[in-house]
Amino acid sequence: MGKDAKAKDSGAKGKGKQAAGGADENASKGKGKGGKAADGLGTCTYVKDLCFHSIVLANYSARHILCEKQGKINEAYKKLQDGWLGNGDKVPPAEFAKLAQEYSECPSGKKGGDLGWFPRGKMAGPFQEVAFNTPVGATSAPFKSTHGYHIILAEGRKN
Repeated sequence: MGKDAKAKDSGAKGKGKQAAGGADENASKGKGKGGKAADGLGTCTYVKDLCFHSIVLANYSARHILCEKQGKINEAYKKLQDGWLGNGDKVPPAEFAKLAQEYSECPSGKKGGDLGWFPRGKMAGPFQEVAFNTPVGATSAPFKSTHGYHIILAEGRKN
């Protein structure tokens, strides 16, 4: 009986070590190049992917008027103020489009200043900042970029 008990004990110990060894083996397989656990690397990759997708999927739709000279953009903005902004009203997109056709020096002026949908990161510097910070339906004040002077009408935002 004593011998059988020892055989069972040693067998149990052997199985225990094997199970523990199997766990260690799986853990070492999960390490990345830097020796980090697979869980840490997976979480990091997931966060990067999540952030990337949220940036790409945050799209914005706008119209704009672009003028090389500040005096010309101010003239267009005065018309917007006299017609709608001075009363606290929003500028109807069709009316903004008419002014863009009349004043804008950008090729999009022919299409009423319509820029369509664009993701964050596509437009340069101040234009992007103003575009993404102007509430939908609102019109920005004139501002300067490397391309000239702009007024933006924010038309939509989608994720």
